[in-house]
Amino acid sequence: MTGTPAVRREQSDSPLEETIGFARAVAAGDTVLVAGTMPLVDGAVRGEGSPYEQTLLAFGNALAALEPFGLGPDSVIRTRMYLSHARDADDAGRAHRELFGDVRPVTTMVLVAGFMDSRVLVEVEIEAFRGDTE
Repeated sequence: MTGTPAVRREQSDSPLEETIGFARAVAAGDTVLVAGTMPLVDGAVRGEGSPYEQTLLAFGNALAALEPFGLGPDSVIRTRMYLSHARDADDAGRAHRELFGDVRPVTTMVLVAGFMDSRVLVEVEIEAFRGDTE
């Protein structure tokens, strides 16, 4: 194999992408990486106080970032969940199981000190395999 695989970047409507200077999702070779994704709807935090709902919303946003690449939940090979409270692990895990129980990606759940917005309880990341190099 010669050369570098094509790299494709996709943006979302998050103003933080421009402010911080990052892409929502990047495809490199057969892997698509989705940046840390919060439970935002129209730029506002949703599911306040509910780690279960926030996990569903955050993963929904992350999965939407896979759509421009023609991918969905079945292509997900790794997930990461960042939680601001250990007490939320069961609710976040339950939401993850509902979304990915049949897919069974590898996953990591990490406790963090907090997020930029204190109403956020969960932030997620996804890695997906697309099986081609576009």
